[in-house]
Amino acid sequence: MSSTTSGDSEKLREMSMLSLICSCLYSQPHANTFRQFEDIEVKSLNKQASGQAFEVILKSPAEPSPERPQTLALPPKKKETSLRELQRRLQAAEERRKWQEKQILLQLAEKREREKDVLHKAQEVNNNYSKTTEEKLNHKMEQTEENRTAHLNALKQRLRQKESHAAEVRRNKELHNELSG
Repeated sequence: MSSTTSGDSEKLREMSMLSLICSCLYSQPHANTFRQFEDIEVKSLNKQASGQAFEVILKSPAEPSPERPQTLALPPKKKETSLRELQRRLQAAEERRKWQEKQILLQLAEKREREKDVLHKAQEVNNNYSKTTEEKLNHKMEQTEENRTAHLNALKQRLRQKESHAAEVRRNKELHNELSG
């Protein structure tokens, strides 16, 4: 069997399946029966042990069929178009062009609006991020300043305690020297 193209395979599907099935059921093989469907020719071969065999022959489109007369497609005759018809067509074309321009402008305006929205959202997010970062930094700086002040106050307090203790030790030493001496 020849290889079939998609158009040929569609024609094979369209063939009368009933006639193919019926010919398979006959007990006696028919002598080389020919069936023709436009550009497809089906030959029945002798019955074999496995069943009925068919040969499908696809005619090439370049090969003229003797059964079918070749018709040449003539271009349709053009009507003489009037001035009014030409003006109507030109006006319709102009309206289509204007409508297309309007649609393009609307699409561009929508795109610009979306871009503005995206830019506005990006700026808003950036501003919010800047504000939160600044607040965190200020809070951290305040906390650091408070910690530094508390640490310095603790050091001063310890220094005062050491000085007072040293002064007390000196006084006790002087008292002890006066009493012993």
